[in-house]
Amino acid sequence: MSIIEKSRLKSPWLLHFDTGSCNGCDIEILACLTPRFDIERFGILNKGNPKHADVLVVTGPVSKRAKERLKRLYEQMPEPKLVIAVGTCACTGGVFHNCYNIEQGIDKVIPVDVYVPGCAAKPEAIIDGVITALGKLQKLQEESHKKKGAK
Repeated sequence: MSIIEKSRLKSPWLLHFDTGSCNGCDIEILACLTPRFDIERFGILNKGNPKHADVLVVTGPVSKRAKERLKRLYEQMPEPKLVIAVGTCACTGGVFHNCYNIEQGIDKVIPVDVYVPGCAAKPEAIIDGVITALGKLQKLQEESHKKKGAK
């Protein structure tokens, strides 16, 4: 495993994108950055550029207006990339389910690796979701090394 791959596991950079929610989950994500929860002590940083991010954290149901932006952000992220759906709205559409301007959950638009349910999702659950996503990232890296070794 290269030094870059190890550093991605120990210091993941998150990109947060709100697709049109009530901001309840957004406030909880920002609460993770406060001294009470302090996710930066784990090396987790919130970044604004998709080209630097390892994990895409999405809140809210996907509106038709946000659908293309979400796809574009996902495509701009380097491989391997992970997606975390935070909150009931991101997972299934929540209270906006079956509205005319909603595409439902984000898994209808991009692949999702980890679901964090709740309205609004608690900071502890969000941190646990990021840890679960990092476990999946480690498995992806190990599988890619096995494939390289087999060649």
